[in-house]
Amino acid sequence: MKDLYGFRIVEELQKINKDIQKDQLKFHHKRVLVSKSFTFDAAHHLHAYEGKCKNLHGHTYEVIFGISGYTDERGIVVDFANIKQLWKEEIEIYLDHKYINETLPPMNTTAENIVVWVYEKMKEALVDSPQQLRVEYVKLYETPTSFAEVRREWMEDE
Repeated sequence: MKDLYGFRIVEELQKINKDIQKDQLKFHHKRVLVSKSFTFDAAHHLHAYEGKCKNLHGHTYEVIFGISGYTDERGIVVDFANIKQLWKEEIEIYLDHKYINETLPPMNTTAENIVVWVYEKMKEALVDSPQQLRVEYVKLYETPTSFAEVRREWMEDE
């Protein structure tokens, strides 16, 4: 039954092994990129810098991961909930509501340094993934209009 705008109300959901077979769930054998973003709040200051960022201040950062891999038998590269779990357990614990000059390795806490650290932590977390997952890029927004980015090919070229 369709409504005035042409939308149809689904009355019965598709059922596995009746309307679709398990071997039809995986549609292709291609590498696919999935992305997920997170935010965190942190305080920091910069060393050897003469702008206002030399003083203690904070940001609401946004991190965007691009992770690629091959689909499993269900047609899924990686469950977004699994990316979230890795983020929370392996990376966010060092960043969210922290003074990151103390919680990160010794470095100047520039967006350029932090984004490489985040990339390396996620890469390490994905090492034994069954779908051959790899980090393709990480973007770290310090403000809505200013960000640093790393890409896998840049990291591997070094």
